[in-house]
Amino acid sequence: MSETLTRRYCVHGVAEAAARAHLVEGQSFEDAALQFVEHQHPLADAEGDVSLYVEDLETGERQCFRVDVERGEAEPCD
Repeated sequence: MSETLTRRYCVHGVAEAAARAHLVEGQSFEDAALQFVEHQHPLADAEGDVSLYVEDLETGERQCFRVDVERGEAEPCD
């Protein structure tokens, strides 16, 4: 049996205050970043990149992702 575990993440734009973060459930940091852009980010219909901080609410680990809005792909920030 293969169950996919989802985790809870706090996601917000790099240029935004952490107080503007949203709770997102995802299978990974990258998945949470993509879910956020798809469903909650105001620039989701824009072209270009969006940089986001994604924090695992259970472990406190935080990662940064740059999401290509047009292609729907995420990669770690430089």
